[in-house]
Amino acid sequence: MNTNNKIATVFGGTGFVGRQVVRELAQRGFTVKVATRVPESAYFLKPHGVVGQIVPFTCNYKDENSIKEAVAGSTYVVNCIGILFERRRGKRFWFAHSDLPEMIAKACKKENVERFVHISALGIEGSKSKYAKTKLAGESVVSKAFKPATILRPSVIFGEDDNFFNKFAELARFSPVLPLIGGGRTKFQPVYVADVADAVMAALMLPARGEKNPQGKIFELGGPEIVTFKEIYQRLFEYTGRTRKLISLPWWLAKIDAVFLELLPNPLLTRDQVELLRTDCVVSKKAQGFDDLDVQPQAMGMILPRYLGHYRAGGHFSAAKHA
Repeated sequence: MNTNNKIATVFGGTGFVGRQVVRELAQRGFTVKVATRVPESAYFLKPHGVVGQIVPFTCNYKDENSIKEAVAGSTYVVNCIGILFERRRGKRFWFAHSDLPEMIAKACKKENVERFVHISALGIEGSKSKYAKTKLAGESVVSKAFKPATILRPSVIFGEDDNFFNKFAELARFSPVLPLIGGGRTKFQPVYVADVADAVMAALMLPARGEKNPQGKIFELGGPEIVTFKEIYQRLFEYTGRTRKLISLPWWLAKIDAVFLELLPNPLLTRDQVELLRTDCVVSKKAQGFDDLDVQPQAMGMILPRYLGHYRAGGHFSAAKHA
């Protein structure tokens, strides 16, 4: 496909997944509009393309006309916006996960966008958490407003700047004990951030005909390994060279702790996250996934040691000795 002079708009392009998507689009020759409330926050993305290829675009997420202007002229649109917590009595989940995606989808239809990829989350159908409910609602309104939309549901995403493995590895540096919420039995299927970006590219590029047509479909994205919360800690200990005592924390007690932890500016844990952990985050047996997008996901063991090694005493030099 000749992508010269084609435009792609990315919402949430400065985030963990979004910046990977912007990089991949730029490498394929697209002009990339990064729709953001603060254009200066996207300047760091410019070196991923040639001069003028990556364009920070001022967008007021609460203004439908502003969203329409961001989408105007684009062949493809990708929504990577998502939040992990909200303030008490806030409605940020509903806005970020449902209201805003609906406005973007409607703008895509009005502007005759060819393809729209919406990134949701895995494990949301059976969860009672507000995060999951709003993510699921977002999928519904997106599909209704723009029927050809492709929805991607990744499991826990890992990578150099992730907010999952890094958070627990940092916690292990200072705390002699680590909590096993609900006994640590919740299952995850961690997926590498670059593989998620490749899935986005496949959803944009695969032919619009035949079985491989990704339009109007939901894809569940999980890595090659299924691990429990407890096993994730064990991987951390292996790659960081730190061993900590694990203490089982019942669900009710975890929620009590979360009442206080969620008051922090960047909460370590919230009650909604505790509720979310009650549901496994793994690909269902009949779901379409990476194979259907012709993407081969990478195993944790190939990636985690690259960036968790600096948590070892002595940093990467120490990690090299243990390699």
